[in-house]
Amino acid sequence: MSLFRFIFSKVLLKQIFLACIIFVALIFGMLWWLGYSTNHGQKLEVPNLSKLTLDEVEKVLDQHQMRYVILDSANYNPEYPPFSVMEQIPEAGAMVKKDRKIYINLNPSDYPKIELPEVVGKTLRQAKPTLLAMGFEVGSISYKPYIAEDEVLEMHHKGRKVYPGNRVQKTSKIDLVVGDGLGKLNSEEIEEEEVYDDQLDF
Repeated sequence: MSLFRFIFSKVLLKQIFLACIIFVALIFGMLWWLGYSTNHGQKLEVPNLSKLTLDEVEKVLDQHQMRYVILDSANYNPEYPPFSVMEQIPEAGAMVKKDRKIYINLNPSDYPKIELPEVVGKTLRQAKPTLLAMGFEVGSISYKPYIAEDEVLEMHHKGRKVYPGNRVQKTSKIDLVVGDGLGKLNSEEIEEEEVYDDQLDF
């Protein structure tokens, strides 16, 4: 009978009631802490950073409680100002949590410089697609006496003679000198053609 009385005694019931209150409080406290630590339910809209400079990006993201990370520069696009944002992840309009990192690609200041391919000695028919495939433009075609018709003898850029391996800005116009098939180069021109520096930068 003493055990039965103890089970239904006021002291035990009070302790059980107090334990239930503490348990419920702990559950609600844990849920609140999880919601606070993970910014539960807090969503912010990603702003449009397209064509903004880094200074402008920093100001805009500070206002939206976000951060940015710069990825490798993308290919140059003349439609965007130099060093402005070309791409962003997540995209504008996406809903993210506070303090989210926004990854951005910046537009370089200009087209990169790349090495001229080896087209001297090839036919004009071979040289054109090679230059175009690398991003160059084929400019004027001029002829000089040479035994092989349509063989590329020289490359020129902005009036200067250039050679395979020279670094020239992508999209540059490359003028070609080819053989006319009616004669050959004289000895002075051959000697001049053999002396060059493939490290020149244009």
